[in-house]
This record gives sequence, C-alpha cells and structure tokens, in this order.
Amino acid sequence: MNAGAAPAKGFCRDCFAEVEAGRTRCPACNRPRLAFHPELNELGIAHLDCDAFYAAIEKRDNPDLRDKPLIIGGGKRGVVSTCCYIARIRGVRSAMPMFKALQACPEAVVMPPDMAKYASVGREVRQLMRELTPLVEPLSIDEAFLDLNGTERLHHANPAMTMAKLQTRIEKEIGITVSVGLSYCKFLAKIASDMDKPRGFTVLGRAEALDFLASKPVSFIWGVGKSLEARLARDGISRIAQLQRMEENDLMARYGVMGRRLWRLSRGLDERSVSSANVAKSISAETTFADDISDGAELRRRLWPLCEKVARRAKEAGHSGATIVLKLKTADFRIRTRSVTLPDPTQLAEVIYRTGAPLLAKEADGTAFRLLGIGLAQLADADLADPPDMLDPGATRRAEAERAMDRVRARFGAQAIIKGRGMTD
Repeated sequence: MNAGAAPAKGFCRDCFAEVEAGRTRCPACNRPRLAFHPELNELGIAHLDCDAFYAAIEKRDNPDLRDKPLIIGGGKRGVVSTCCYIARIRGVRSAMPMFKALQACPEAVVMPPDMAKYASVGREVRQLMRELTPLVEPLSIDEAFLDLNGTERLHHANPAMTMAKLQTRIEKEIGITVSVGLSYCKFLAKIASDMDKPRGFTVLGRAEALDFLASKPVSFIWGVGKSLEARLARDGISRIAQLQRMEENDLMARYGVMGRRLWRLSRGLDERSVSSANVAKSISAETTFADDISDGAELRRRLWPLCEKVARRAKEAGHSGATIVLKLKTADFRIRTRSVTLPDPTQLAEVIYRTGAPLLAKEADGTAFRLLGIGLAQLADADLADPPDMLDPGATRRAEAERAMDRVRARFGAQAIIKGRGMTD
C-alpha cells in the first residue's frame, strides 16, 4: 500500500493492539487489517470521507436493503444522487441519468433523498470529529479535514491510531462506515481517503510523495477541471511526472497563478492549513440579467427562483439562517445590500421570499439593475429552523406545504411541482 520500509511496529485497526512489522495478521485478534508505514508516527493531517453516505444511511435504517443494489435519486426523470457499492459494481455512477442507471442495474431499489436525515447524521459524524480536535474543516455534508498534530498527549495515541479508533466509533455508534486518508498535507490526505474505499485507511508520507504522484494523471491535482485538463493535454502534458520536470517560472508563464499551484502540488507541496473558520458563513444565490431590469414586478418574479435555490442549498447543507440579505447591483456597477434579521432562523423559500420582497420593493424605484441576489446569513443548525408560530397559524401551514413540495420534488424531480409565482411565460 505504501512505499518505503515499514516501521518496527504498527497496530491492528480492529483491536488496536501493537503489531510487530512483518506480520500479516494481528496476534491478538487474528484479523488482517493492520496499519504499517515508515512515517506512521509523524503524520497529522487527515481527511475523513463517509462511504456511499446517503445509501449507507438508508441501509442502516432498513436492513432489508443491506444486500440489494440501492440508488438514491430523483425518479425516472431525475439523476443518481449516489448509490451503494453493489450498484457501483453494476455500473451505476453519481450524476448518471436515472434511466441509464436502471438499464445498467434494473433490479436496483430506487429511493428519493431525505436530506434532513442525511444532514442530521452528518452533524453526528462531525461532532465526533470535534471531540478529537477543534481543527475540523468540513468540505461537505459527509467529508472533512482534521488537523491532529499535537494531540498525542491528549489522546494517548498518535494521529493514525486516533483516526482508526474514530472509524470504529462511527461504525458502532452511528452505523455507517468511513474511509480515512492520513498525510502531512491536505492535498495528499484527500487523495489517500479515496484509495481504498470502503472502510479504507491509507497513509501517504513525504518520502513517497514524488514517486506516488508521478504516474498519476494531471486531473489528480486539486483545481484541475476538465477545461484545464484539456488545455494541458493540448500542450502535451497528461501526467504529473511531466509537471515535476518543468520549472515553476515556465508553468507560471503558461498558466498564470494556476501554474504555481501545478508546480507545487505536483511535488506534494501544500501549505494550506486546516481551519474551522472555513465553515460557510452564508448561503446565497444571485443572477446577472442579460439586460438591465427596472420594473418592480419583473424583479419580484426573478426573486422567487433565487429564494428556492437558497432554501434548497440550506436544506442540503443542514443549515438555517436568521438574517435575510438582499443584494442588488445597478447598471453602473454599484452594489446595494439590505438585510432583515428574523426572530428565528429559517430554511424555507417562502419565508425568504416574504422577507426579501419588501426589501426589494423599497429599492425598485425605477433604478435599472443588472444583478439580483438573496441569501441567508447568521447561520444556525437546521434543527433550530422555523419553529411553530402561535401568532400566525398560516406560517405553520405554509411550512408544511413547502416540505411536502420538497418530498415530491425529491421523488419526481425539481420541475414536478411549481408554485404559481415560479411559473414563467
């Protein structure tokens, strides 16, 4: 799994007993899941990624699904959100059109996503991470970086052992599996966590970084999307080894700031720190008009789909927000922002719209605008969102109606049900 000579001792990932180098099974429990690496005691940056997260939760909650191929997605007209490993073996992939997924695996069980449940489980996993270190940087609902450097005395174990114990604790207490990558930097830790799924535990050290990266395609490098990959291919560069042989100045001359990133990451050089401050502070959506708009009714019509988009993102991320922020950019590129703070956080499109529309009405005075945006700030946990309002029974009915619409859309696609104000000519 890893280059270089093994250390004198490693440990068993199942019972955590110390194991001498050279053994293939644990002398204490006779299991083969052993961790050895020359730098095992020196690496402290981890990336944890939940395995087939949505599908794993549904299988946990319904044991009848355990041995069946399971697809989480939006019905025949939708796409695959994710799928279990059984379905992946049959050729199903995330973002695949549902009809193609069912052609590849006709016996699959298809379920709509339950984002509220997944967000709740994601928070449980994150809480266990934060019990180990305050330096947890979430990347999404089901993955995060952890910086465990300096925690040996606290946990009476090196970061490798601490992460292995966390894996086991998540399996026992939450009922899903996770994969871990451990390295000296975020770039390689994230790569490592994807190398041996599910239940993977992969270590990538400094000594092996150059050789490990050399044979990999340039798409392995963080920030190299399809567009840059195609540009590099036109320049005759397809493997990281080619980047390793180039000078930093030459790469910067060709690709600007990205050239420096290519040079550094191709050599395993990544100085980005793990920061809990990178957690999202707001959720927003905006649109730039093809032609400036000054008509108030047309601006209100454009506002509603943005509110729906913000609400969807908040629900998927397990967030709510107490402050509604309206953003406008005039034809001469001047930005106006207006905000209102609510008594309770919300994640409902209807509440966002009913709060944002009056703000917009005050600004729609004939001024021509080229951009409109709406967002949530002062983020809070989804569990705090939209409590029952005893003074406005209609608010509770509207909230229930929106959640019912969410369930229909999850099953049949985003266009399955549309509110009147969302209809276009």
